[in-house]
Amino acid sequence: MTITIRAAEPGDFEAIRETMMQPLAQAMTLQLPLPTLEMWKKRLAEPAPGDHSLVAEIDGKIVGNLGLHCVPRPRRRHAAAMGMSVHDAWHRRGIGNALVSAAIDLADNWLQYTRIELTVFVDNAGALALYKKHGFEIEGTLRQYAFRNGEFVDTYTMARLKNP
Repeated sequence: MTITIRAAEPGDFEAIRETMMQPLAQAMTLQLPLPTLEMWKKRLAEPAPGDHSLVAEIDGKIVGNLGLHCVPRPRRRHAAAMGMSVHDAWHRRGIGNALVSAAIDLADNWLQYTRIELTVFVDNAGALALYKKHGFEIEGTLRQYAFRNGEFVDTYTMARLKNP
């Protein structure tokens, strides 16, 4: 199985929407259920300045996506926020690892980011292990950070520094 990582294109909106409609994607990200095609079409066609979207493909099928978003403050130009999702049917096959590796390469070697930050639900053991493997460290706990399945849940805030 060969995983290809490439920049997301406007025509990828249907596949990304399909990933984001999966039960685990909705439970483990801040996405809302029932995302519209139009929302994803617009997001990919008109990215915010400094946004970099990647997709993972296997045999031409998009199986995951990652966003690296510049923090739009002059004194935080060195930092980017990262968010990722892998299609539920493709978990534990190296998709997340490939996406995170590509994002770190882009951040470190091309975009001059020295800090990548993210939030992750405290019960997302797979994501926590992946991020720690890539040098992310827990910096704190955000209590009752998000509403999920009828209750407020905590997240960790994590970051990876290029030159710690």
